[in-house]
Amino acid sequence: MIKVNQRESKKKPEEMNALALAYMGDAIYEVYIREYVLSKGSNKPNILHQNTKKYVSAVAQAKILQNILPMLTEKEKDIVKRGRNAKSYSSPKNTSIIDYRYSTGFETLLGFLFLTNEQERLEQIIESAINYIEGNQNGD
Repeated sequence: MIKVNQRESKKKPEEMNALALAYMGDAIYEVYIREYVLSKGSNKPNILHQNTKKYVSAVAQAKILQNILPMLTEKEKDIVKRGRNAKSYSSPKNTSIIDYRYSTGFETLLGFLFLTNEQERLEQIIESAINYIEGNQNGD
């Protein structure tokens, strides 16, 4: 098993394909959100799944990204843009192409922050995402 502190990649995150960063970001975000949803008290799988979807859907991630854009550095905005503009060979399911691209940008940023060991910043952005969704439970 790879220890988090000892992982090494043949490529620097700056050189990685944006969709590879998004792949990692998707997984990291899912783990954080699942842990958060579990901490809220429910143990029923269907409720856990429904609650998790509020945070991880492409629509939710697109809204989160638009909300946090002002707090991002220029470098982070560039990473988001790389992800948003990446040519994807899969088509979005149950969402618009615009939301899909924005959610890919969000996931790209999270993957980049994780792979560059910027743990504090990663958690700050995920906390902002949770706070945004919590404050907009009606889908606003």
